[in-house]
Amino acid sequence: MSNIRLFFPESLSLNYKSNLDKSQSHYLTKVMRIKIGNKFSLFNSDGEWMANINQISKGIVEFSVTEKIRQKENTKEIWLAFSPIKSNYFNFMIQKATELGVTRLIPIIFDRSIVRKLNKERVEKIIVEATEQSNRINIPFLEKPQNLKNFLSNNIKKIDLVFADLNTSNTKLEIKKKSNKPLCAIIGPEGDFSENERKQILNFDGVKPIKINENILRTETATISIISIINYNLNL
Repeated sequence: MSNIRLFFPESLSLNYKSNLDKSQSHYLTKVMRIKIGNKFSLFNSDGEWMANINQISKGIVEFSVTEKIRQKENTKEIWLAFSPIKSNYFNFMIQKATELGVTRLIPIIFDRSIVRKLNKERVEKIIVEATEQSNRINIPFLEKPQNLKNFLSNNIKKIDLVFADLNTSNTKLEIKKKSNKPLCAIIGPEGDFSENERKQILNFDGVKPIKINENILRTETATISIISIINYNLNL
């Protein structure tokens, strides 16, 4: 099986024929150096298919779908509510969160957030590339930036909130595995949550505060840690 995987948003089926876009065609022909007759895979939220390169015309790859190789994923919903941070660290955080199975990314502008805007197109490109690399099928959904009050009020009774809180004494995470609610980790900015924000989060119905380390962690480090803890508990 080819290890070249590309996200293809349109509906796919056996014997389906189409063209890749300019960017993906360039990647296959100039970076990966694959030729007519070679195979690669295409995926979207419905599953993954093997495709054959039929023709390369003016740099554009024409392909046909030859077989379905994976069904769509039925995975536990893991959300990440986070503060935007400086670009290099932020790109790394988004990439690793995607690799670790996060299904929804929710930027929150906290009182102490320094970065307050996102390049949506750039972030979505990182998400797609990380999904392709990590053998996932589902592309995490990126929400619009919002404030904490709106995030909490919009999700009352809808999620179980895992609160990475340096001030709590609790170091164990208890998860109801049979719950259909998404598990949402919430990570603060590098200046930490304000006291008012901590109170809002701790008053949220179903919140689960946890101290993930005695040390003060950078936002991207805390993200990797809390998602890894959630995954570990889900797999017990």
